[in-house]
Amino acid sequence: MSDEPRVDVSVDNGIARLTLNNPQRKNAITLPMTEQIAEFCQMVETDTSIGAVIIDSAGAYFCSGADTRDLAATSGAPASPEAVARTSAVYSSFVRVGMLPVPTIALVEGGAVGAGLNMAMAADIMLVTPDAVLDSGFLARRIHPGGGHVRMLGRSMGYQQAVAMAVCGAALSGEDAVARGFAWAAVPADELLDTALNLCRLPAADPELARRIKQSATIELDTGMSWAAAVEVERGVQMWSLGRKGSAAWEQKPGVAATAR
Repeated sequence: MSDEPRVDVSVDNGIARLTLNNPQRKNAITLPMTEQIAEFCQMVETDTSIGAVIIDSAGAYFCSGADTRDLAATSGAPASPEAVARTSAVYSSFVRVGMLPVPTIALVEGGAVGAGLNMAMAADIMLVTPDAVLDSGFLARRIHPGGGHVRMLGRSMGYQQAVAMAVCGAALSGEDAVARGFAWAAVPADELLDTALNLCRLPAADPELARRIKQSATIELDTGMSWAAAVEVERGVQMWSLGRKGSAAWEQKPGVAATAR
């Protein structure tokens, strides 16, 4: 197997898995890797048999951000078309992940910094190891955050926590991230994948419904929509799901208690 930085892709039982594979550089994202991430996202968008996505990494560290060699090249002429193209490629990789039509789960072992933290935040759900280090990292490297970094921090934790991390350079452990609502759960490294697979079980079993619920979540939660408007957004899709289910499916089977929905 080649040691060239790459992205590994697999699909199994409705779950697509994207693995950052550049462990020699703590899974830093190179330009060829951004192209592979875009291809993965295109596959997920068009393959309606996929109901969930898992994003993880090879080795014991999730992602150290953009490859520093690309950052160094950009620093030489930051306003050049080539520099803009390099940074835009990295940005688009996690923006595409954040726009996927199915639930996405990032498995953060060891740590995530800079654009690597952006990739983790782009996922809908973040699972972390208790001792993982989640670090904005831009201030310490004396560069401004990019790719909507501050907005994603604020979306996940609010203004005060976003400023603490982005402007003051504070970092969080995995356990701290869960306590602040930044991550869903902190589990040992050898339990990360099983925890993610359990979360993916129902979406993978019904990709069509999972995609519609994900779309409703995006519309309702990303726009500050009112409750009344959300009722109307959900109405038509719920009617579709009821029609798909059919009245016969509601008939109670012997020995099974009826459950309200």
